[in-house]
Amino acid sequence: MTAIDLNADLGEGFGRWRLTEDEQLLSVVTSANVACGFHAGDAVTMRRVCELAAERGVTIGAQVSYRDLAGFGRRAMEVPPAELAAEVAYQIGALEVFARAAGARVAYVKPHGALYNRVVHDEEQAGAVIDGVLLADATLPVLGLPGSRLLELARKAGLAAVPEAFADRAYTDEGTLVPRGRDGAVVSDAEAVVERSVGLARSGVVTSHSGARIQVRARSLCLHGDTPGAVELARRVRTRLLAAGVRVEAFA
Repeated sequence: MTAIDLNADLGEGFGRWRLTEDEQLLSVVTSANVACGFHAGDAVTMRRVCELAAERGVTIGAQVSYRDLAGFGRRAMEVPPAELAAEVAYQIGALEVFARAAGARVAYVKPHGALYNRVVHDEEQAGAVIDGVLLADATLPVLGLPGSRLLELARKAGLAAVPEAFADRAYTDEGTLVPRGRDGAVVSDAEAVVERSVGLARSGVVTSHSGARIQVRARSLCLHGDTPGAVELARRVRTRLLAAGVRVEAFA
């Protein structure tokens, strides 16, 4: 039977401001990409999400990013490799404290936003992320885009490289994500997202922004928690996957 992990970006708030419906999404997803304070999140939020995830048996992952609270981690930044490696390790370590306090642990790492897109092609920045992961915990899997420099360097470093797909993001013909600033970059039609999820899980095929059929082989499927109706959409995706004979389970 085909198996797929469902991951979502959680803990994306700061102080009294909350963006994601963490508790509700943790009843649907199998892996939680928890913001570690650089693009969103704070100590209280990280602790709360880790406790909720542990209670529900959801795998905890560190979602690391550039230090960019004002831009939600989606602005391009130039960070020296040694500095980026240290900041990646710092974020993982901060989340690990709260994961362990909840009786769990950080089980994987996923870059966020501008950093996620940068390490698809930028070997220096991808290498810095991998160096940060190795500094924090050399056993952690790395979640990223299939064919990216990040996953290639993760494999070379002896880390598990886990490819992921996006049901609600448009793809280029080359298999990369269409930049958010372009029309149609985010798939907003709920039924289309559900159908794409099943197609990605069962056949690893999705229709690109231009209409081409492309291969996107993935072990994990990302559902963005900051989109309107995210909880109900996630429930529909999981229900349809199970109905299609797809086993939904964490990869780590």
